[in-house]
Amino acid sequence: MISTTLNIYTHITDNMQRSAANKIEQGFGRNEGSLSEIEQTPDQTVKTPQTAKFEPKQPKIRRPGTGCITEINDHLFEGRYSPTNAYGKRTPRNVYAKTREECEEKLAELITQMNAEIAEEKANLKEGTD
Repeated sequence: MISTTLNIYTHITDNMQRSAANKIEQGFGRNEGSLSEIEQTPDQTVKTPQTAKFEPKQPKIRRPGTGCITEINDHLFEGRYSPTNAYGKRTPRNVYAKTREECEEKLAELITQMNAEIAEEKANLKEGTD
């Protein structure tokens, strides 16, 4: 039993152990360097770690006041904005587009337009009560 185990694991050399330890250290970000020239064997090549490309993920729920965009099917997106009007009632409006970018643009236009309308309603309501 012991001889079988020794036969399996005796091929691990000191260089292999150092290389594995160095890779673990690089994974934790503690060691910026690589194996020194003395520790490398001729058949070993030192690879520089590649950083992952950062891509921000769009959350399912957008910030308040920015509306929401959902993909209805593979070629249609819906943008929805439901602000509270001057009278305290929610007024939902929708826009539709073929691409997400186009829907974002249409939704931004809708938001500015509706916010201007709500501000005008609030001003008219305030003038009427004064």
